[in-house]
Amino acid sequence: MPDRETGLPETRTRDTGSRSALDRRGPARHELPAVDEAGLFAGRQADRLVAAAEAARATRWLRYFEAMPDRLRDDEPRSLRQVALRARAAYGPKDSVRDVLPPEVTEPFLESIDRLLKQLNRRDTGAA
Repeated sequence: MPDRETGLPETRTRDTGSRSALDRRGPARHELPAVDEAGLFAGRQADRLVAAAEAARATRWLRYFEAMPDRLRDDEPRSLRQVALRARAAYGPKDSVRDVLPPEVTEPFLESIDRLLKQLNRRDTGAA
């Protein structure tokens, strides 16, 4: 059906599932080196956490964390905050990943997530 204003046929883009172009508001991730570095480091720590969950046969935590390494390495800043907050939520007072996995992997991951959130907050407030 033609567009009413232009008279040209409507063009619809197919939804591929990728949200990176749709969610981008502000600079791209590679334009924020501190955020990019923190995200990449958190992704490496998440890889270690996933490997430990596999080794411990902690299927619940494996399912919870298995997509995080790639998202931490690849997502744009807006989505990174969502992933980081989800990761942070695994350290709850009653039900925590700390109860199942060793501190050698849980604590460095938590520190890397906090560092990432700190960089994202600096970006949002305009601090250097």
